[in-house]
Amino acid sequence: MGFLSDIFYFVIVIGILILIHELGHFLAARMVGMRADVFCIGMGWRICGYNKINGFSFGKLADDIDLQGNTDYRLAIFPIGGYVKIAGMVDESMDTDFAGKEPEQYEFRAKNPFQKGFVLAAGVIMNFLLAIAVFAGIIFFNGEQAYQTTTVGYVQKESVAELIGLDEGDKILSINDADVHSWNDVLKLLTTKDLGDTKNVEVIRDGEQILLSAEGSKVIKLLSDKKTLGIEPKNMSIVVMAAIFDRPAQKAGITANDTIYAVNGELTEAFVHFTDILKANPNKNLFIQWKRGDKILGDSVKTDENGTIGVQIAQAYTGPVVSKEYGAFEAIGFGFNQTISSVNLLFSSISQIFKGNMSFRESIGGPIMIAKQASQQAERGLVSFLGFVALLSVSLAVINILPFPALDGGHLVFVIIEGIIRREIPLKIKIAFQQGGLIILLIFMAFVLYNDIIR
Repeated sequence: MGFLSDIFYFVIVIGILILIHELGHFLAARMVGMRADVFCIGMGWRICGYNKINGFSFGKLADDIDLQGNTDYRLAIFPIGGYVKIAGMVDESMDTDFAGKEPEQYEFRAKNPFQKGFVLAAGVIMNFLLAIAVFAGIIFFNGEQAYQTTTVGYVQKESVAELIGLDEGDKILSINDADVHSWNDVLKLLTTKDLGDTKNVEVIRDGEQILLSAEGSKVIKLLSDKKTLGIEPKNMSIVVMAAIFDRPAQKAGITANDTIYAVNGELTEAFVHFTDILKANPNKNLFIQWKRGDKILGDSVKTDENGTIGVQIAQAYTGPVVSKEYGAFEAIGFGFNQTISSVNLLFSSISQIFKGNMSFRESIGGPIMIAKQASQQAERGLVSFLGFVALLSVSLAVINILPFPALDGGHLVFVIIEGIIRREIPLKIKIAFQQGGLIILLIFMAFVLYNDIIR
């Protein structure tokens, strides 16, 4: 079922992103008077489609069909991409039927450099607009909630937080000279903000103000390996969502809505704290206490070989929360800033990969990783899923605008050169670059897929 769920959400995510991207090219082409022969979602053989000449149909169109300038809107068999076939343009199809003929006024090659550039950039623009709209929509309808605390509740062993020197009970005052007012500030300043820079954290510990520090490259490497900061705020609680039948927790009397209180007399408020204790004690009896209303109950519970007891748990924050609502224009501004931040984070991550601070294998994901992430985010709720779509849309936009053959940015380079030299680059050169770019991209995609599988 998990595999089917991964595939389902992968198709949805890729479908949305490709539809928006190709819709940008299509609309821009029509705006400047270009013909779009095909608008396709998916790659490979035509499953079905619609055009004004022969209506809705299944399978391949006849080779001699004359669409008379109309577009065939189609669905192809492989849901891993899509394309718009614009008349008079050398694209992935390598169609050169127009070679040796005078340019028609509706063809790509007949338009001026500004019109060509607009059409080529429109897909990227639409992906950025999608990200802005999603980020804005999330904040407009949900507002922003911040945990009103900067006090550390738990620090995981061998984590980024431990590397910095943070300890339970520390009250964080500032990070890299930026004041913190909520736990949201703590997370942002320790992770995405100034990625790779040294982290200087000012805290109050036992009434004394001290400065903690950790080298940025070490923080990045550890964060890349652990995938988490290893830190939780004060005022967290562990809520039991379900106790699996006939497993140790259920036999001991733990039920849904109970709150885990302590293990072997050690108070446990953080999710990772509780799971760390269990994993460190496989096949052992642990005295677990839990709250049910005002009562504290307890019993000996034996873990299995994996250090689990058969409970589904969630983490809940019980401290003060500050909420902020956004108006429409504020939300759009937030969406724009969030999109810019996502672009900066993407380039910062790439920079850290080249510096060797982040693993290329662990940082680069392909279709399998996207599918799993999409499914996981969907399980967390619509907001998480939409946020994931927005981030992927930003990534797709940035990748596509890179000046590399076969990408939109590569086509744009040719347009710029042609605008400068005031004549069209020979068709053979365009095709050679296009073919070379496609081969390199296919090799890269094969590597990414292999990396996904072995990971």
